Amino acid sequence: MHLRHLALAALAAIAALTSASPAWPQDKFPSKPLHLVVPFPPGGGVDALARLMGERMGAQMGVNVVVENRAGASGTIGGSHVMQSAPDGYTVLFSSNTHTMSKLVMAAAPYDPITDFTPIARVGEAPLLMVIANRLPQKTLGEIVAAAKADPKNWTAGTPALGSPSHLATLTLSRLTNANLTIAPYKGTAPALNDVAGGHIEMLIDAMVVLLPQAQAGRVRGVLVTSARRASIAPDIPTAAESGLPGLDVVAWYGLWGPKGLPGDVVSVLNTAANAALKDVAASGRLAQLGIEPTQGTPGDFAKHQAAEVQRNAELLRYAKFAPQ
Repeated sequence: MHLRHLALAALAAIAALTSASPAWPQDKFPSKPLHLVVPFPPGGGVDALARLMGERMGAQMGVNVVVENRAGASGTIGGSHVMQSAPDGYTVLFSSNTHTMSKLVMAAAPYDPITDFTPIARVGEAPLLMVIANRLPQKTLGEIVAAAKADPKNWTAGTPALGSPSHLATLTLSRLTNANLTIAPYKGTAPALNDVAGGHIEMLIDAMVVLLPQAQAGRVRGVLVTSARRASIAPDIPTAAESGLPGLDVVAWYGLWGPKGLPGDVVSVLNTAANAALKDVAASGRLAQLGIEPTQGTPGDFAKHQAAEVQRNAELLRYAKFAPQ
């Protein structure tokens, strides 16, 4: 009889524990919606890819993925939000190589983009497109460089953020041609592109996903792409090499980061989901439509890539005598 009472008591205790806490599968990551934080306004290249990736990653993991745009301060408003979030994998930064540059281009960066974040996956790269205002008579790179060197005060290049691929490409252009372009930072690609289309500034180099439709619609004039080969989505636009500037080979690349201290098993789940989602998006043809090449790899691969990029770009900024702002 005593044994029977003990057995019943044990069963009651187990039942109480089971009802008081969720079953293990419910606690398995992820068990609730994820937030992909894009540190730029809607409508840019980073935002477009984030939404495609978020949809497919959600399908892979069986949860909703919400894209949040938190723009401003060269991408560090969104970055700060992720850095300060709990390291549980539910708030993740989706950005471009702009993220890795904040400490190099800002006088008072709110964080170290390398040591204060956990690299998860690099998911694609794309050549940039140079466009100029339609009001300008120049049509080739040679004509643009000659005009800019003759009258640099009247040649302003927009950039969506300091440290962005756009900014680095413009600095590279100035370095290779000795054209002292004025660089004007904007809060995202869309406002910079609007000012080129409106004739308020002269030029912009940035991701093809946003600039190409405007060039094809005749709102701006496409000059060149920064890839080794002509882009399949813009076969009529020459490469920088064909235009006489083979060294202008800057690309935009995209990735996901979590806060510092993100557990390894969570990083692995997110990396696997990102790589699978990227494969799905590429198979659908949507990446090709955006002019993006898929890049898959481990978190370790990503960490090595961004470290090498930071080292190379730091040298470019030193050469340009760029003063952090």
